Amino acid sequence: MRKIIPVLFVLLLTMVACSSSIDYPLNNTVYTNYKLAGYVDTLKDTLTIWTVDQNNQRDTVFQSKANVDSCLVAMSYTRDQDILIFEVKSLDHQTYLDTVTVSKTNQPHFETVDCPPAYFHTITKVDYTTNALDSIRINKKEVNYDATTPHFYIYFKDLD
Repeated sequence: MRKIIPVLFVLLLTMVACSSSIDYPLNNTVYTNYKLAGYVDTLKDTLTIWTVDQNNQRDTVFQSKANVDSCLVAMSYTRDQDILIFEVKSLDHQTYLDTVTVSKTNQPHFETVDCPPAYFHTITKVDYTTNALDSIRINKKEVNYDATTPHFYIYFKDLD
């Protein structure tokens, strides 16, 4: 019994020493903030945003019925471009589709070796069609865990 107690004590110390108390985000996805600006600063129409993956499959990432002034959209981890489809259904039931292509660089971000890597990004360019969109302006190029500052100012046409 006397020999078992020191062995248990050493095992307990080993377990405590190897445990990690590092606080890292459970969701390491980073988001871009699209803020409405200009004449239409609150969208009264229905807005749906899809991402398009490498196989041209759509995935809905944002949908709102009305009174939207901004939205958060996740960025892909390692693709050099994210392609988004903006669908706007106006109050008179017209549907407008615009394609937004965000070009970016991807930098792995390591909190610690115990945590999975996150990817931060630098936006290099944005291209878009102009069916419902008037223009998009890059406001903040660096994309990380902070999505409080708008990355893009998005200007919609007056569709009413």
